[in-house]
Amino acid sequence: MKILKDTYSINDFIKRMILIIPLMLISITLSAQDTNTYEKAKNEILEQFGAMPAHFDTYPKYALAGAWENFKQINGPGSKIPPKYRELIQLAVATESGCEYCIYYHSASAKAFGATDEEIKEAIAQAAQTRHWSMILKGNQVDYEVFKEEFDSMMKYMSEKAKK
Repeated sequence: MKILKDTYSINDFIKRMILIIPLMLISITLSAQDTNTYEKAKNEILEQFGAMPAHFDTYPKYALAGAWENFKQINGPGSKIPPKYRELIQLAVATESGCEYCIYYHSASAKAFGATDEEIKEAIAQAAQTRHWSMILKGNQVDYEVFKEEFDSMMKYMSEKAKK
């Protein structure tokens, strides 16, 4: 009986190894690919900025290539929003979220893309106004469907008034 148990254990071990070895090989291959894509992304970032910014350097290595690709796409020539306005939008969001890093980054970037101090102030005021009215509506639990009907009616009225 003991021999059968040992034989079963060896067979069981072999079966498990047959499953595990390919998984290990896949893992090793993916790890090598992760290293290659990480190095490629890192080199592109260094080429782009002359340094490895902390927000990329602290990102998980296995995911950096994807984050960098997203960054390039959303900020690249395919964007339908001009850079100055993208930065003003991001500054408004950063102000709302209270992120001092983002506020600094997007203020400086907006200025680099030609935003004036007045445009920066207005972007922040626009964000504050949106937050203000959002709090009023949500805090008073205004019915969303009623709000949409009122808004659509106002837009129709203003559109017709503008045609005159």
